[in-house]
Amino acid sequence: MKDIATNPLLSASPLPFGAPVFDQIRKEDYLPAFQEAISRAQSDIKAIKDNPEDPSFANTIEALEHAGEDLDRISGIFFNLTEACTDDEMDRIAEEVSPLLTQHSMSILLDEPLFARIKAVWEQRDNLSLDTEAAKLLEETWKSFARHGANLPPEQKGRFAQLSEELSLATLKFGQNVLAATNAFTLHLTDEADLAGLPGFVREMAASEAKARGEEGWIFTLNQPSYGPFLKFSGRRDLREKMWRAYNSKCIGGENDNTALIRKIVSLRTEKARMLGYPSYAEYALEERMAKHAGTVEAFLDKLMTPSLPAARRDVAEVQAYAREWGFEDALMPWDFSYWSEKLQKERYELDDELLKPYFRLDAVQAAVFDLAGRLYGLQFKEREDLPVYHPDVRVFEVTEESGRFMALLYLDYFPRASKRGGAWMTSFRELSCRNGVEERPFVSIVTNFTKPTAEQPSLLTFYEVTTLLHEFGHGLHGMLAEGRYKSLTGTNVVRDFVELPSQLMENWAYEPAWLQTFAKHWQTGEMLPQAYIDRIVAARNYLAGYAQVRQLQFGIADMAWHTGDGAPAEDVVAFEQETLRASAVLPQVPGIVFSPSFNHIFSGGYAAGYYSYKWAEVLEADAFEYFKENGIFSRSAAAHFRRTLLSRGGSVDADVLYRDFRGRDPQPQALLQKLGLA
Repeated sequence: MKDIATNPLLSASPLPFGAPVFDQIRKEDYLPAFQEAISRAQSDIKAIKDNPEDPSFANTIEALEHAGEDLDRISGIFFNLTEACTDDEMDRIAEEVSPLLTQHSMSILLDEPLFARIKAVWEQRDNLSLDTEAAKLLEETWKSFARHGANLPPEQKGRFAQLSEELSLATLKFGQNVLAATNAFTLHLTDEADLAGLPGFVREMAASEAKARGEEGWIFTLNQPSYGPFLKFSGRRDLREKMWRAYNSKCIGGENDNTALIRKIVSLRTEKARMLGYPSYAEYALEERMAKHAGTVEAFLDKLMTPSLPAARRDVAEVQAYAREWGFEDALMPWDFSYWSEKLQKERYELDDELLKPYFRLDAVQAAVFDLAGRLYGLQFKEREDLPVYHPDVRVFEVTEESGRFMALLYLDYFPRASKRGGAWMTSFRELSCRNGVEERPFVSIVTNFTKPTAEQPSLLTFYEVTTLLHEFGHGLHGMLAEGRYKSLTGTNVVRDFVELPSQLMENWAYEPAWLQTFAKHWQTGEMLPQAYIDRIVAARNYLAGYAQVRQLQFGIADMAWHTGDGAPAEDVVAFEQETLRASAVLPQVPGIVFSPSFNHIFSGGYAAGYYSYKWAEVLEADAFEYFKENGIFSRSAAAHFRRTLLSRGGSVDADVLYRDFRGRDPQPQALLQKLGLA
């Protein structure tokens, strides 16, 4: 173990821009670095409390914003790697560190002398002549303390801190269980007859997976690039069912069981909310979002469900009828739907993943996304092979404006591995901040699970993965284009039901022929993506839109059901979810199988009582993209207006005000239903 003086996590980085020294960090550095950083942060807090001067915005609020910078930097590295490049040792460290961080956080939030200084500044806010950003920082600081128990009676603060610590450990364990359960299952096939229906790219990926594991034949996993295509294409219904059941029963029973953890997490959240005077956790969480109240969210979900559910049932009936035309007489089960809907889509639109993937070589898509950012925002991307990364798959780019101004470092981590959780996400190793006139630009990371290149072909994306990259890059732009002084108010630090607007907005370009025509070429022949294929992509955009909408709404409904009650429900987890979703079910519910035990977003991530925000943001983005269409989808002036009024401003202004600044009015919900063909 290095001593503190030489610990790379505690020293200023000598690299350009202060980039993380990933090549020097060892696992044994983390715990002592956290311990020292917590000590330094406590010294920062003590200096604020012991300041003999009267409390002011500068010596209390601003000083608190900048306190613990070492701890923020170390956390930004460590916890991102526990998602993208973890192992048993990293998980063990996380379990040891998380309680320390929670204790430290609660010791600050429940510190009465510190809160007294904050309260003194808050009470004189009308006389401080603060600018908009500073006033927002004061407001958010006050609310953060009040919402974390600072106003509780002294006898209740200990219990509140205990609840917070237990909750941090429970949510951490939930995510670890999901990753472990995902990695625990493989479908190992050695008979080529079992590959019936699988296209070449799926077979090659499975063969590559087997080879990497030192096995013969083909190995399929529960990672999306393997699982999704298997369900779509496999002609073996029995194997589709096996894969579906494995994927959808993750963490229900067994050594990675999450059902008890769900009940614990819900109970802990409810008790914390009740202590603060809220009737439910949902009411507590939503106070800080655009929706404000659970009733607003429930009415919003219901308003979308009303036209969507009949459309979804028509979608399922249509797929069922199509399957019967092919001699499939059984009732359509969940493991059948992807298979038959893919066949119907291919027949109706003459379009499928195998047809399109050769035109979406990952490197070409990446270059096109970079070019789009250049056309809209004047950004330029230069790969920096001299900067270290945390895994050989990762690439890092220096992002600048046309003027040469450095904007960000962008880390791209595309391919699945056992050490990475499933899905796709954007995060930051460092967020924008400015102290004493010195600006530190962000380090943004985009993590996905795209198909790895093989010896036979490069990484080729499905069209869905193209939209995924655009989505996460939209989050990335939110970070890279951030402006402001205070990191807690910059970039993606906005209310949860607003944060998906920039990401979902970017997905629209995937359906624009003028963008697709700039890059989509066959990786072998160089042939441009035929106009007929582009027409089919646009025509197929709303294929099964009702079904897809109901599926997303169900996630939001389940989330709200877990977080609007009096705590953990009387029923077990499976029964509770199935009963909650029975009225909106469009495929048969399978006994014993539900998605909540692997629902990372709400039980391990930051979307508790907030999953509805994907649909909420879809309403915003559908309305917002109309502005780009009105002004030109490559319009630099339209993009500049979006950047100036909304994208660069983070959480420095209330989200509804930002949207009105951009659009000149409130969003029009009808735009989403029209976009999906459900109006």
